Amino acid sequence: MGRLEGKVALITGGARGQGEAEARLFVSEGAKVLIADVLDAEGAKVAAEIGEAALYVHLDVAQEDDWRRAVETAVATFGKLDVLVNNAGIVRVGPMENMDLESYMAVINVNQVGTFLGMRAVVAPMREAGGGSIVNIASNAGLEGVEGVVAYVASKWAVRGMTKTAAIELGQYGIRVNSVHPGGVDTPMISGDALGGADQDAAFASQPIARIGRPEEIALLVLFLASDEASYTTGAEVAADGGRMAGHRDIGLGS
Repeated sequence: MGRLEGKVALITGGARGQGEAEARLFVSEGAKVLIADVLDAEGAKVAAEIGEAALYVHLDVAQEDDWRRAVETAVATFGKLDVLVNNAGIVRVGPMENMDLESYMAVINVNQVGTFLGMRAVVAPMREAGGGSIVNIASNAGLEGVEGVVAYVASKWAVRGMTKTAAIELGQYGIRVNSVHPGGVDTPMISGDALGGADQDAAFASQPIARIGRPEEIALLVLFLASDEASYTTGAEVAADGGRMAGHRDIGLGS
């Protein structure tokens, strides 16, 4: 308990999935949390269930004015801002040759531009607070190519690169910036858009930990990077993917 005692965090995509798990865990560890999303009913419900340590705000991460209002709300309500988790993300599935520009740019604007705008928006308040931690949620699609999700892959590789540049630029202010690269995680985005009702664990049978991940497992890693326990960690890319990036088991050999 208390690993984030006295800290204030802003979590995008906090209405459900990984963002919700992070918000609940952060508060249990002593933080005040601004939950930000475009899913207003769901986000407000999560904040109400958590209690007075959480507040919901509407935030379209691709809109500069929304970022300004969210950051101002965090500082006005809780007094400062120490942690940003850029968790909001979307995916569009389909072959590259059939993907229209509008669909491609929708993913880029949320996943890539939203992460950029978020990092930029929190520099001033974190510098004023004497430092902070930015955790960008990327994907193992930011470490390898993945068929059928070209825009998602492009956006997550961009997040990976931006994270390293931000770490270099912001380290002088005591602001750490790291990226987390989940594999398959049991969230509405995966179950609704990617697996399409398929047996979730079966899709991950060949990786070392042969199952889909849970949002709470990713949240624990994000908690570490947000906390002072990670005080010497910046510019890192950390996979939380059941060992997928380590390689695949040949399940035909009876192993």
